[in-house]
Amino acid sequence: MSLLADLLSTVFDRSRRAVPAGQWDNRAMEELVADLIGNRGEVRGMILARQILDRYAAMTPEEKRGFFLHLATGLDINPDRVRSTLQDYETAPSKASYRAFMAASEPPRQELVRRLNQVPGATGSLVAMRNDLLGMTRDEPTLAAVDLDFRHLFSSWFNRGFLVLRPINWESPAHVLEKIIAYEAVHAIDSWDDLRRRMQPTDRRCFAFFHPAMPDEPLIFVEVALTKGVPGAIGQVLTEDRDVLKAEEADTAVFYSISNCQAGLAGISFGNSLIKQVVDDLSRELPGLKTFVTLSPIPGLAAWLKEEGVSEETARANLAPLTARYLLQAKRPGGAPRDPVARFHLGNGAMVHAVHAEADPSPNGQKQSLGAMVNYLYDLSAVAQNHERFADSHEVAAAPSVVALARAAEKAAEKAGDKTDTQGAQ
Repeated sequence: MSLLADLLSTVFDRSRRAVPAGQWDNRAMEELVADLIGNRGEVRGMILARQILDRYAAMTPEEKRGFFLHLATGLDINPDRVRSTLQDYETAPSKASYRAFMAASEPPRQELVRRLNQVPGATGSLVAMRNDLLGMTRDEPTLAAVDLDFRHLFSSWFNRGFLVLRPINWESPAHVLEKIIAYEAVHAIDSWDDLRRRMQPTDRRCFAFFHPAMPDEPLIFVEVALTKGVPGAIGQVLTEDRDVLKAEEADTAVFYSISNCQAGLAGISFGNSLIKQVVDDLSRELPGLKTFVTLSPIPGLAAWLKEEGVSEETARANLAPLTARYLLQAKRPGGAPRDPVARFHLGNGAMVHAVHAEADPSPNGQKQSLGAMVNYLYDLSAVAQNHERFADSHEVAAAPSVVALARAAEKAAEKAGDKTDTQGAQ
């Protein structure tokens, strides 16, 4: 970590301070919240914030729901005041009228969250608080606005300028390595030996983003394999009995696992910046790297095949073309690709490079894609153009071989449909 990051961590990573004896406040939570929002004293404000956070942490799920409902209804904007101040600004634009409009249009709960965050260690507590909130928004639509406020604040607090990229290796602190094991969401790490195989060899890398306010909590991490050529199966990357490659002999960097670590930061995008930064760092460290690809899961494929009425026997016999058709043609309302991993990489400017049947024999791989995987290629000369086209019209960049596979699957489906229509007519 850089000197600046160390200094920031020192500032933010102070130990939690207990509320001084005799200053514990037994008033209702709503009163404490109102007092904190209206408070102007720094010391008093920190004591109130600490008590609110501690009391929240001890609440039952139903009590937390009541807390969030109070934020939604008791600390919302006043529409009449918003309209009035907006009219004043339109009539006579000035610094004062604009300030009044800004104050009216921001709900008091945003200021509450800011003031809670002044307590050392509070940022992680607020991320956990939003995780609780996300679990309640489906059943309580009223809470959606509260979540938007959290997301608005977190987008500023966790923007790229505050994030620190750190390499993770076998020499990293044990508590960080334990979290890598716990947070791995793509290919489970089943033992310390398994982790060692991913972290210690010279042809393996791992990078994570950290925030100075949460210096021991990775936000997102990527595992990288340095290889010769592009692998077409996860076993080629994770096998125990492989020959370790000297890093300087590698020509390809394979991003084979990207895991978000903090559920409370859902919707706050880190992956785009992470991949770009890692590509940049690896390019400087190892000039011989010419190809940057992923070996990615396809989490929505099996469900799509079932919806399309494709039997498992037929799907397995034609998995590569069906996979290509899914990635290039299956869409959400609005035109974006149906597959979430595809949306992520294509939105970053990657292209669909190759699809592979029988690439992931794990139970999870079989469940979500019948074992199929895909390489997304980050061609540095085309990333910007691919990103713009995808952003403008959801155009999917793909290698000619993948396009040909998708067309073959489409023609087979049309032929099967024609045959069914003919049989029905008879």
